[in-house]
Amino acid sequence: MKRIGIECESIEQDTFGIARIILKTLEEISRRPELAKTHRFYLYFKSKIPDYPFLDNPIFIKEVVWQPFSYRSFVLYYYVFLPIRLWFARLNAMYFPNYMLPIIFWGKSLVLLTDDIYYEMRSPDQRPHHRLAYWVFGNWAARFATKIMAISETSKRELVRLFKINPDRIAVNHLGVDLPSVATKPYTLTPEPFVLFVGQAFPRRHLRETLLAFEKLAPEFPNLDFIFVGTDKYSPLIIDGLINEINNRLGSSRAIHRKNVSDKELSSLYKHAKAITYISSREAFGLPPLEALAHGSIPVVADNTLSHELFGDNAFMVPELITIESIYNTLRDTLTDTDRREKILNSAPSVVSQFTWKSHADRLLDALKTF
Repeated sequence: MKRIGIECESIEQDTFGIARIILKTLEEISRRPELAKTHRFYLYFKSKIPDYPFLDNPIFIKEVVWQPFSYRSFVLYYYVFLPIRLWFARLNAMYFPNYMLPIIFWGKSLVLLTDDIYYEMRSPDQRPHHRLAYWVFGNWAARFATKIMAISETSKRELVRLFKINPDRIAVNHLGVDLPSVATKPYTLTPEPFVLFVGQAFPRRHLRETLLAFEKLAPEFPNLDFIFVGTDKYSPLIIDGLINEINNRLGSSRAIHRKNVSDKELSSLYKHAKAITYISSREAFGLPPLEALAHGSIPVVADNTLSHELFGDNAFMVPELITIESIYNTLRDTLTDTDRREKILNSAPSVVSQFTWKSHADRLLDALKTF
């Protein structure tokens, strides 16, 4: 019986980022009764075991890691008490999806690593203790993890370049795309046609420039709105203030910000959007534009290596020098070039079929087989 550990603290409260990867992977594993004959998956939590029905599958052994304090510290959980607990677990391998490997962990490990962590450990926008943790434990993972998992070929090349990792230690495992769900009723935040941005608005994703490009575009498309779903990650925060300024200059509330929407609402927004913008200068993968394509919306992305890896030519791409003007020109083309829009939508099923959570789980299990 193969005993595989998975660090699961991220899914206790969140459903985005790492948490989403873990949730989708565990849900896929739970659908495979044949694994019960050969595997047990030991899931480790910091504070509580979340209430997801698929976690009731007996293939999962769930445990909240003991701490001697009423306050459940992530630092003590991740770097001290979890690795100590793992000393006695007799696992064949441990999967750490949180970019960091505890120094006192002994055993075979698979660590999810992205090139973002390299920049976060150097970013002045990060708190000093976060930079220190990323620096120590991210570099430790790059150097000492048994195997590294990257989520794109582009990210793998960057990990090799930035961390000097032997490429033979890195397994590429693309993420999966959620296919459209059937909503009980259509949902939009506006009755007008709209352009959509979904995700955390880090400066590298150029939401500020995209909003200003939308303002320039708005007089040409008087019924077009812009919807931002996510959180402002600029430092200091700028997006809500910028939206208010744009709406004041346009004379109506044509730019809208919602921090959270339900999965059903998000699916409907993807379906109804004229286009989704995700113009990121640097990304390890980036799910929203692929999810939008699966729902029949047109992606607008940066013209870089990752975009061509994921989409081929099946997206509108902003030239490498990303400016308000270049975004404006690309958005205008996206809304008016009906022939290319039709070509992209016709190609969408073949593009999206390459990115499934089933395949992601298959590749994860294959990587763990080598231990």
